[in-house]
Amino acid sequence: MPKMKTHRGTAKRFRVTGSGKIMRSKAFKSHILTKKSAKRKRNFRHETEIAQADYKVLARNLCRR
Repeated sequence: MPKMKTHRGTAKRFRVTGSGKIMRSKAFKSHILTKKSAKRKRNFRHETEIAQADYKVLARNLCRR
């Protein structure tokens, strides 16, 4: 059986930490930024861990576990 290929679209949007957590960037920071406060925009910069419900599918797409 051939090796599984990484889903390239998923690889561009998520990253895996050293401890194995899958991190994603936050949404809502691409446009219509004038009405959003500086604090809110600043908080969009941080990454967050994916939901537990999404873990199985994303791990498979990233060829993990």
